[in-house]
Amino acid sequence: MDDFHILLPTLVIFAPTFGAIILALMPRDNVEGLRYTALTITVVTFVLTLMLLGGFDFDDPKMQHEVVAAWIPNWNINYQLGIDGISLPLVLLTSFICLLAMLASWSVTKQVKGYLILFLLLETGMLGVFMATDFFLFYVFWEVMLLPMYFLIGIWGGPRKEYAAIKFFLYTLFGSVLMLIALLMIYYNGGQHFDLVGLAEQAQDPEGGLLVDLTMQKWAFWLLFIGFAIKIPSVPFHTWLPDAHVEAPTPISMILAGVLLKMGGYGILRIAFPLCPEAVGHASTILVAIGVISIIYGAFAAMAQTDFKRLVAYSSVSHMGYVVLGMGVVGVVGAAHGEGFIGSDYWAMGINGAMFQMLGHGVSSAGMFFMVGVVYDRVHHRNINEFGGLASRMPLYTGLAAGIFFAGLGLPGLCGFVGEVFVVLSAWQFSKLMAIIAASGVILTAGYILWTLQRVYLGAEYKGPHEEALTPIRPRELIVAGVLLAFAILLGIFPNTMFSIMDDSIQHLANGMAGKIGS
Repeated sequence: MDDFHILLPTLVIFAPTFGAIILALMPRDNVEGLRYTALTITVVTFVLTLMLLGGFDFDDPKMQHEVVAAWIPNWNINYQLGIDGISLPLVLLTSFICLLAMLASWSVTKQVKGYLILFLLLETGMLGVFMATDFFLFYVFWEVMLLPMYFLIGIWGGPRKEYAAIKFFLYTLFGSVLMLIALLMIYYNGGQHFDLVGLAEQAQDPEGGLLVDLTMQKWAFWLLFIGFAIKIPSVPFHTWLPDAHVEAPTPISMILAGVLLKMGGYGILRIAFPLCPEAVGHASTILVAIGVISIIYGAFAAMAQTDFKRLVAYSSVSHMGYVVLGMGVVGVVGAAHGEGFIGSDYWAMGINGAMFQMLGHGVSSAGMFFMVGVVYDRVHHRNINEFGGLASRMPLYTGLAAGIFFAGLGLPGLCGFVGEVFVVLSAWQFSKLMAIIAASGVILTAGYILWTLQRVYLGAEYKGPHEEALTPIRPRELIVAGVLLAFAILLGIFPNTMFSIMDDSIQHLANGMAGKIGS
């Protein structure tokens, strides 16, 4: 059993790659066979991640299911994997969203074999990012994820797919270059190894440090933060997101919003914060400001949209602002009280809120994009002003859509509420003004979501083309939407299903950084 637990992380990561190889050997004209094979692979991957959960010790805050093997010994680069309470929920989210996105991929009819192969390679890259504990291996998986997404947007996207794919590629590549520079700075100042756990222990050593020179540590932190903030995406690094979302096919939009945006937040928690703790204390006010600006700007931008999908894309900028805000409160606690870092409880609350917001947004945003895709597949447009009266034509679809959009709104009892409340509560402890501004984002969110529901579903009549195509929701679509709504309700009513996994690891991170942040 122990040997299997050591092998399990590798199986989780590379099961989709193995599936891609199987698909490559199958004839391209066997479309149904290709689809069901790919769906089976995503189901197997999801089951394997559940096995990771089954073997996870909730009381151990450190890395579990660790795998360490020499890869490039001359440079101390290892094939090194592990999971803790921060990475495990995101691994589960990735396999879950990929499974539902594969089920949603039945609407893709062009070059199905190539699409499915790239889809599975993308899943491997995303899972690798969340499970790699060697910085160099993390960087490799980060880059592996980039190419499949570029082609999935550039080949299967909408009318401006090439522009959107190139913009996505350039923004992400720019962030990767910044990350690589920081990686080299840390490597040559940290004993020339890439072990993220060991580097974090060095950085948090009260008598030493990783980047002892504070100026160098600040440079490394901001290089890492910008690289990850592009992926979140935070203002002003967000402009690639609406174009990529609008042009991407529906299943890829689900993955983009549900998983890829979370990689930025995870990178900050796994790498930027633990490796540059003193710089975090100095940068926290700016981080809080970036989070609050993203919340308000994203909400106003969403309110101004007439493209249904672009509206949902800008809502992601707003909702992910809570993630940056929750993580950014770390140093302001000490600054506000003038006595160093007065316990890590407030920051741990913010991190818990940020993590839960990533999980809740992963479910609700994937659901919102899917519901937009359902109606787009029928009428081939997304102009909100031409919709109306869908509730009378597609009542079951409308009910599911309303539930999922209310989850995105942050209605109590649904997944979007818990994370936002924890973030605002943690922010209130040191800056009531910032907390009030952030909380006002909930009002703006309610405004644009309720207005959208009224125009699309409750209007007097449908005013756009292809009116005859507005047929009731299909069984496959019902499964995807129903499962997403069910999990939105489950996370909203039983948030401790995730907090019980995350809390000890988050507290361990906060306690480890406490001494350095107050110094």
